[in-house]
Amino acid sequence: MSSITASIDSRSDARSAPGAGKTTTDFSLTAWIRRYMMNITKLAALLLVAALVTCIAGDRQNREDYISPGAVAEGPGNTLYVAEKGREQLAVYDREKGEVRRHIPVPGRPTGLAIAPGGTPLLVTLDGPNGRLLSLAPGTGEVRRSIATGHTPTDPVLGQADKTAYVCNRFDDSVSIVDLSEGTERTTISVPREPIAAALSPEGQYLFVANHLPADPADAEYVSAVVSVIDTRERHLVKNIRLPDGATDLRDICISPDGKHAYVAHLLARYQLPTTQLERGWMNTNALTVIDVNERERLNTVLLDDVDRGAANPWGVACDDDGEYVCVTHAGTNELSVIDRAALHRQLQAAEDGQKVTAFTDSAEDVRNDLSFLADIRRRVELTGVGPRTLVLADGTAYVAEYFSGTLGIVTLDDEQARARSADLGPTKEISTARRGEKLFHDATICYQQWQSCASCHPGGRTDGLNWDLLNDGMGNPKNTKSLLLSHETPPAMVTGVRASAEVAVRAGLKYIEMADRPEKDARAIDAYLESLEPVPSPHLVDGELSETARRGKEVFQKAGCRRCHSGPHFTDMKQYDVGTGSGRHAGTRFDVPTLVEAWRTAPYLYDGSAATMREVLVEHNRDDEHGRTSDLTEEELDALCEYLLSL
Repeated sequence: MSSITASIDSRSDARSAPGAGKTTTDFSLTAWIRRYMMNITKLAALLLVAALVTCIAGDRQNREDYISPGAVAEGPGNTLYVAEKGREQLAVYDREKGEVRRHIPVPGRPTGLAIAPGGTPLLVTLDGPNGRLLSLAPGTGEVRRSIATGHTPTDPVLGQADKTAYVCNRFDDSVSIVDLSEGTERTTISVPREPIAAALSPEGQYLFVANHLPADPADAEYVSAVVSVIDTRERHLVKNIRLPDGATDLRDICISPDGKHAYVAHLLARYQLPTTQLERGWMNTNALTVIDVNERERLNTVLLDDVDRGAANPWGVACDDDGEYVCVTHAGTNELSVIDRAALHRQLQAAEDGQKVTAFTDSAEDVRNDLSFLADIRRRVELTGVGPRTLVLADGTAYVAEYFSGTLGIVTLDDEQARARSADLGPTKEISTARRGEKLFHDATICYQQWQSCASCHPGGRTDGLNWDLLNDGMGNPKNTKSLLLSHETPPAMVTGVRASAEVAVRAGLKYIEMADRPEKDARAIDAYLESLEPVPSPHLVDGELSETARRGKEVFQKAGCRRCHSGPHFTDMKQYDVGTGSGRHAGTRFDVPTLVEAWRTAPYLYDGSAATMREVLVEHNRDDEHGRTSDLTEEELDALCEYLLSL
C-alpha cells in the first residue's frame, strides 16, 4: 500500500511542479482525503458563520422590531399620535373608536412628538448622532421639512404662534431653537448635562429643561441634577435650579395650565447610606419636585412612594387642562399616580407655614423625607401594560405609552373605581431573551417592596453619576457607579474587580441590591440584554470620524503611555493597578482598568467620581505621573488627548 501511495504522490508532485499542466489528474488518496476534509471544514465554517449572522441579525431584529411606544401627543379630532420607536413609525389612534386609524412611517426612530392644536405642524424628533426634527403633514405624513439638530434630539416643544420649536439635544448638552418657517436652527444653548425634556411657560418666555444626570463630582457634599431655565426671547440660559441632594435620572417635566408651577419627575437617591437594606426607601426613593415658575425656584420635593411600597422609576408627568390633577407614570412598577393638585399645594403651603400636615411633617424641610405625604391625596393605579413612559391627559382620561407591552394605557381620572386598560397598537411578537432581559432590568416589581430596579442606578445600562457604598468590599468606602456597557467582555467587574465577571455581578445584584431570589433564567436574560448594548457614537466625532484634534490626541495617547493599560479593542487590559488615584483608606488600592469606550458619557471619573471632567483626571489627579505621563504635556497636547479620549 505504501508503494502505491508513493507512486500516486509522485504524480501529485509532478502536477504541482512549475509549468505543470492544469489538466493533470491527481490520484493521490492522501491528497484527496485532505481536500475532502478541507472542503468539509470550509463548509462547516461557512454554515457556522451563516448561522451566527442569522442569529445576530435575528436577535438585533428581535431587539429593535418591537412597537416600543415611547411618546404620545394629543392631536385634533379625538386623535392621539404615538411614537413607535421600534417600528420607526407613528400610530394615529382614534380615541372615540378605540382603535388605530393608520400608521405613518418616519425615516428613523422617533423619540418625541409635538402637535399644534390645529394639527399643523406635527413635529417629530428622530434618534441618532445626526438627529433631525421633522415637520410632517398630519393627514399624509409627508415630510415638509427635515431640520438638522444635535445628537439624540428628543421632546420637541412648540413655541408661541407655532413658528418656533425647542429641541433637547441630549448628548450634545444643548437645546436647539429652531425657526420652523425657515426650516433652520437659529442657535443652540448649552445646559449642564443630558437635557431630556422641556416645558414652556404659558406666555412663552421661559423654557424649563430637565437635565437627566448630575454634572457634579460624585464625592461632593451635594450632588444633584438641575432644571435649566432658558429665556427664549433673549436666547440665553437664565439659571440652573438645583434639585435636592441625590436627585438623578430626570425623565419628564410639565407646567400647570395656570403657569404657576412646573413639575419634574426623578429619583431621589439616598447614596449617603450603606446599602444594608431597602425598607422605607433606604437606598432609593422616587420623587416629584415642584418649581415656582414666576420665581424660578424649587418650591419643594414630595415622595411618590408609600411607607412600605416603592413607586420606582417615575418617568412621565402631565397636568390636565383644568389643572385638577398632576399625574406621574412609574416605569418600574407599571403604575400611574393621580395626584389632587389643589390638595398638594394646600399641604405644601401648610408645611411652609409650620403646620402639622402628617405625623412626620410640620415643616417644609420634612416634606422630602415623608413617605406618607401623598397618602390621602394621591391614587396609585395599576396599569395593565408594561413599561409606562410619557403620557397625555385629554378629556378626563390619561393615555400612557407602554413601552414593553407595545400598548396604549387608558385611565379615567375622575372615577376612582375605574380600572386601567390597554389598547393594542399593533400585532405583538414573541420576545427574544435579550428583550426579556431589558424588561427585567427595568422591572422594580421583582425587587423587595418595589423600591428600585437595576435601571435605578444604571439608567440605560450606564451610570447615575453617584457614589454608592456597596457591601461587596466592606462598608464605608463608596465607589462611583460604573457603566455596564461591555461589562461582559471586560472581566472582572466592579471598580476594584471584586466580582470575577459581569455574570457574577448580575446575580449578586439581584440578591443583594434587589433583595430578590430570582430564577437563573432571569439572570441569563439580563446577561443577554447587557451583552446586546452597543456603544453610542461620541458627540465629539465629526461625520463619524476622529476630528483633527482627536487624531493628534491619539498620538499623545501613545506618547503618554496610556496604551500600556488601556489596550485592546475595548481599551483595557482587564487587570488591576495602583495608579496613585486612591486616597485615605484607598491609598495604594489596585483599581480595575476601565474601558474607555463611551468615556464621553461616563463622568464623573475615577473610583470615587472625584474628577468631574477628563482634564481633571489627566492633570489634578495625576500630579506624580503614576496614571500616565501627562505632567510634561503642553496645553495643546492635553486638549488633544482629552478630545481623543472623549471621542472613543
